[in-house]
Amino acid sequence: MVAAVRVHKHGGPEVLTFEEIEVGAPGPGQVRVKQHACGVNYIDTYFRIGMYPSPVGIPFVAGNEGAGEVTAVGPGVTDIKVGDRVAYVVGLGGYAAERLLPADRAVKLPDGISYEQAAGMMLKGMTAQYLLKRTFKVEKGTTLLMHAAAGGVGQILCQWANALGATVIGTAGTKDKAEIAKAHGAQHVILYRDEDFVAKVKEITGGKLCDVVYDGIGKATFPASLDCIRPLGMFVSFGSASGQIEAFNINILQAKGSLFATRPTLNNYVAKREDLLATAQDLFDAVLSGKVTIPINQKYALKDAVKAHRDLEGRETTGSSILIP
Repeated sequence: MVAAVRVHKHGGPEVLTFEEIEVGAPGPGQVRVKQHACGVNYIDTYFRIGMYPSPVGIPFVAGNEGAGEVTAVGPGVTDIKVGDRVAYVVGLGGYAAERLLPADRAVKLPDGISYEQAAGMMLKGMTAQYLLKRTFKVEKGTTLLMHAAAGGVGQILCQWANALGATVIGTAGTKDKAEIAKAHGAQHVILYRDEDFVAKVKEITGGKLCDVVYDGIGKATFPASLDCIRPLGMFVSFGSASGQIEAFNINILQAKGSLFATRPTLNNYVAKREDLLATAQDLFDAVLSGKVTIPINQKYALKDAVKAHRDLEGRETTGSSILIP
């Protein structure tokens, strides 16, 4: 029996139950992993409240990310062996001391990446990678707006975009968070609670607006985000921290300047193993080169997952949060 955090009914953080579960031997195509750290992400709350349906039904072990050591491999697994240090992003099962994992979702860690770093960056970092390199190709001369620039994805994306030569505008809710965003690559930060972020974007860009807006906030920043985008620019909605964007008339995109809009998700971008490995390697290279640092600003014991979720939803966290089994 191993420690885990399960959800038996949908609801607030209090439905996260610390208990013991049985983890069997790995089956065909699986590996068993002794976890050293588990990532905490906003998507975990979506499964907890039922916004996203659990693919395994209820109850389920919460969490989508982790890092640890392979302790056993199942039949047919050839490229992962016992003793390998691995990390992953996969649907549910992450908040546990040990777990079974599809081998084709496991990524071997370079020596320079710690378990805690990996657990704090695989989902957020690979999200930043595809947003910057594939959803919209950010390069020297690109002007972008990143909402929640002091958050987990925000800190990574701002650093990386800065290294690519972009002009990075961020939003933050407090002066302290604004300073964090500035320290992690945002050249301009707008206090969205005190300032009209659309007006500030127009001021900062001299009226030229942004090539792309990355919005993980959702309902609270839409449709105002569209007014920050130049004609033929792109609106990228990759999260719903304030609630989901409601249905809208697609003609608004024409009215705002023939804009492009997309709602991407990491799972689609790394569905093929070769894409997963390439995305992870690009992230590892960025971190090992020093272009991107991974701030693990909150650490909790696995049994304190309830507090981790309360802090996350209460906007009390910055950077990455992890659970330690």
